[in-house]
Amino acid sequence: MRLLSISILIIFISILTIQIFSQTKQMNRKMEIKIKSNVFHEGSFIPSKYSCEGENISPQLHWNEVSKEANSYAIVLDDPDAPGGDFVHWVIFNIPGNMQELHENVTPSRNIPDEVMLGTNSFGRIGYGGPCPPSGKAHHYYFRIYALDTILHHIESGATKEQLMKAMEGHIIAKGELMGMYKRTEQ
Repeated sequence: MRLLSISILIIFISILTIQIFSQTKQMNRKMEIKIKSNVFHEGSFIPSKYSCEGENISPQLHWNEVSKEANSYAIVLDDPDAPGGDFVHWVIFNIPGNMQELHENVTPSRNIPDEVMLGTNSFGRIGYGGPCPPSGKAHHYYFRIYALDTILHHIESGATKEQLMKAMEGHIIAKGELMGMYKRTEQ
């Protein structure tokens, strides 16, 4: 009888341990955000309107709600194909967690709520700087979005990508990306 009780206890503990491990593994796995644009699709060319050859304005972006725990979002646009390495075109953060879209032509005073912060891009300017690769080869541009469990009060407008990434450490609950391409017209 005692051996049967010990066996049942061992089986119960094993089942409980497996369930706890499985739940912990699911909680640690980051959710994915589906980010899209009405003006280009994943892997397609970004219209010149959104580049240095056009109006140089940010495109419309929208994404799915990933969790009620998302207190804010951050977006970074960069070009890893740049001759000098990663070139940052846009840093934007503290986008309210209840928002699921950025309208076209976001500027510090246009199309965003007051609490949204814009960072400094590799052009040395605050805000969006569109694709502007050297002529010849098409470059890949990654719009990376991060859902955060907090609002970043400890960094200010004008923050760089590096400062933003450091501030987000330990707060990212979901992420996603949208890749578009751009090639300058031959001159």
